[in-house]
Amino acid sequence: MSQQAQHVSIIEVGPRDGLQSEPEVLPTAVKIEFITRALDAGIRRLEVSSFVHPKRVPQMADAEDVIRGLPAREGVTYIGLVLNRKGFERAQATGIHEIGMAVVASDTYNQRNQGVPTSESVKAWIDIARAARAAGIRANVMISSAFGCPYEGEVPVARVLELVDQVMEGEPVELGLADSIGVAVPRQVTELLAAVKARAPGVPIRCHFHNTRNTGMANAQAAVTAGVASLDASIGGIGGCPFAPAATGNIPTDDLLYMLHRSGIQTGVSLEKIIATSQWLQEQLGRSTPAMLPKAGMFPQITEKYRVAGTA
Repeated sequence: MSQQAQHVSIIEVGPRDGLQSEPEVLPTAVKIEFITRALDAGIRRLEVSSFVHPKRVPQMADAEDVIRGLPAREGVTYIGLVLNRKGFERAQATGIHEIGMAVVASDTYNQRNQGVPTSESVKAWIDIARAARAAGIRANVMISSAFGCPYEGEVPVARVLELVDQVMEGEPVELGLADSIGVAVPRQVTELLAAVKARAPGVPIRCHFHNTRNTGMANAQAAVTAGVASLDASIGGIGGCPFAPAATGNIPTDDLLYMLHRSGIQTGVSLEKIIATSQWLQEQLGRSTPAMLPKAGMFPQITEKYRVAGTA
């Protein structure tokens, strides 16, 4: 039976997960404008940067400067990604509203991404979550590659549930499930969500999909139908993961909004302004982005002629 949410919160990840995988290193001022444009479109939660080693991810080397330059807006939550205690301490010093931690479902990918086995990242998460609570900072955790690993292949549901049990010790404000390399299909999404909800009842779940194999939007719809009310997306569909082969393409915020709005699901975000931001972003990057809506345009666009005819 469908548990479809009537309102879905969009977490904009373009400034972090999007830009970190693009070859360009955009100026700090451009990143701040990117975030400001998203806010003006109605986005209220954003991943704005990550506190990782600048040599490993040079696109995020200016995290502190970006956060220092962000506008203060009522009801807006800025999220910074951290992978270890040092990253958390950097984030804490900026006054960030919320931190997110990633724990990868497979040891090989966790080692490539974070330099330690998954068990060490779980320990780091619990330590960071406690420190964040003590400092009054929200803390969420994402189980990455929950649907498949580029190095180890299929990830069993039992492995994800084992990690759910472990990370819940940190009392996250939200539990994320990520298809980091875009291998999931809707049936897999439905089955894993049912299992995770049964394992951690009442915990808010957030999903993060990639469109690498052109299933990202279908997976997002499956998650919404299953009752998930928070979805990550990236304006223009930019991004991926620099440590996973061919992990291109977050689902585009533009295309996701179109699907949700046409399905009668509210988001509070202006699709028109997101499309305008995608077009602006293409100018900054000097090339087109994967999103379809900036290319295809809005629909329907009711002309005044037909509007009048329809009300006659």
